[in-house]
Amino acid sequence: MYEQVSHSLLNAILDDLKPEIRRQNLRHFYTRLGANFYAIYSLFFTLYGHREDFKEQMLRLVETMAEGYINRSSELEGIDIQREQDHNWFLSQNWVGMALYTNGFAESLDDLADKTPYFQELGINMVHIMPILMCPAGKSDGGYAISNFRQIDDRIGDLKDLHRVAEEFRKRDILLVLDIVLNHTSDEHEWAQKAMSGDPRYQDYYFMFDNREVPDMFEQNMPEIFHESDPGNFTWNEETQKWVMTVFHNYQWDLNYSNPTVLIEMLDIILFWANQGVDVLRLDAVAFLWKKIGSASQNERNAHLILQLMKDCCQVTAPGVLFIAEAIVAPVEIIKYFGEDAIIAKECEIAYNATLMALLWDGIATKNTKLLYQGIKNLPDKLERATWLNYVRCHDDIGFGFDDNDVRASGYEPFAHRKFLVDYFSGQFNASPARGMVFMFNNETGDARICGSLASLAGLESALENDDQTLISASINKILLLHSIIMSFGGIPLLYSGDALGVTNDYSYQDNPSKSDDSRWINRPTIDWERAELRKKQGTVEYTLFNGLKKMIAIRKETSAFADFNNRELLDISNEHLICFVRFNPLRPADRVMVIANFDAKPQYLDLESLNGKGINFYNHVVDLYTGSSPTQHDRQIILQPYQFYWLTEI
Repeated sequence: MYEQVSHSLLNAILDDLKPEIRRQNLRHFYTRLGANFYAIYSLFFTLYGHREDFKEQMLRLVETMAEGYINRSSELEGIDIQREQDHNWFLSQNWVGMALYTNGFAESLDDLADKTPYFQELGINMVHIMPILMCPAGKSDGGYAISNFRQIDDRIGDLKDLHRVAEEFRKRDILLVLDIVLNHTSDEHEWAQKAMSGDPRYQDYYFMFDNREVPDMFEQNMPEIFHESDPGNFTWNEETQKWVMTVFHNYQWDLNYSNPTVLIEMLDIILFWANQGVDVLRLDAVAFLWKKIGSASQNERNAHLILQLMKDCCQVTAPGVLFIAEAIVAPVEIIKYFGEDAIIAKECEIAYNATLMALLWDGIATKNTKLLYQGIKNLPDKLERATWLNYVRCHDDIGFGFDDNDVRASGYEPFAHRKFLVDYFSGQFNASPARGMVFMFNNETGDARICGSLASLAGLESALENDDQTLISASINKILLLHSIIMSFGGIPLLYSGDALGVTNDYSYQDNPSKSDDSRWINRPTIDWERAELRKKQGTVEYTLFNGLKKMIAIRKETSAFADFNNRELLDISNEHLICFVRFNPLRPADRVMVIANFDAKPQYLDLESLNGKGINFYNHVVDLYTGSSPTQHDRQIILQPYQFYWLTEI
């Protein structure tokens, strides 16, 4: 929209741009800047309009966007234009992702490029390469303590190697996903080092205080993230004789976004990686971007304004690039990271569906779907042009942060139920086959999280050790069941490296001094590629899992009802061990798929009378897309074997 004040400023800014910028061909840039400038100006003014240097900072913001556009290749600009013309491209059922650590999946980035055919073999076309930027050897937080935002860690390669990966991916229509850590830097980052040397400009990049007065005011409301290893939210720095805000680990210094220079620096970094061929940027720890005394300093309104501003600026320079919000927060909060617009995502197009992940594990432990149903019912509707990233496991721990009201509505007492889940997945519960580890147990609250690979949590590790074929089969079926939900729920399914091969816990981290105090490394395995060849040998666990998931992915891509256009209807049924929902194609309502899954270790029955008029007409010929056969029926009931699922459609 046209607005006199903002566009008068824009005209002044364009007159003041560096001559080397003005000489460039910026036609598309100026078109997008004009369309987005009022929003950009309004957001920047809301955040920083009180500052005397506002106009100077606004000029630098526009120059940063222009420089990013100038440095964008013609190939990437062509992709931008193509995606602008098909703006819902990422909502297609065609996308299936995988997350991995470079040095866990391969030996290096160059080796990762050579292993690209593996993704094609399985059907993966979106690959999240976990943090690859320079970080300290011993204080890395799994790669999330960045010491140089523009340099790849030389232990896995360099920028030329990443360009080769991006090129190999583009040849095969595979999206490249990389992390940008927005909230903090390593204390070894150049900015932190200059702050330690006493430079006031860089001390203003962080939260630094001479005494405990202000830190104590913050601490009154801020929770502790790693209360066992790094209690509190501030660390005393000997060099500066100051307290530094360190919400995560004591070597990760929180950035001060009340300083506009910090925002512009981080936007410049976002655009730099967009110009290296990255399709999707995973923005880490976005819930923590704005700190405010008297609050938890999470999910603050200004954190959302920062993300909206970054998205608007990125759309001017690189509109084909998507944002993922890494915000593991309550459903009522996570939905806000899509943005406030009723339709268009104005912050991040994609967000992690951590709630669904935790609910699925609850179903495995309890063998029923009461809480799963309750949680899905209360999952807020997403925006039309936004989507979930649905996953069963990731590199991190599992937290059971369900809404207490949902837990009570399911017939459980919240504290006791969470304790049961922790005991179950850590193998302390009698007859549990799970082999997980407790993470960050809090003596005061009793809260804890769980670490462990998908296969080990599903019982495959213990079943293999006991050479129990019945339990091995049950574990495989659990793994396939869980993936059948994330493939069909609505959103982009994200597999984790090794899960398609049944890779179990990696206990070797305990012998590594830099990792031994962080049990999350147990579920960050190194792929044994000789063993991975077993995926081609019938009768092996690897073959069964890999080919089961490969088949599932192929069917998903062919099923238009699995595209994500808010086209899911959860069905209430009488059997608490089953979950049932319908997916439909909004453009062709007759194209419908009914998903039914049995979370119990025993056969279960679904009364067809309860489904009368709900989605699928069982008087017609109904077939399961996964097996190609009709479901077993008896006396107007569908029979599901233990951990069986159906994707049913009429033919």
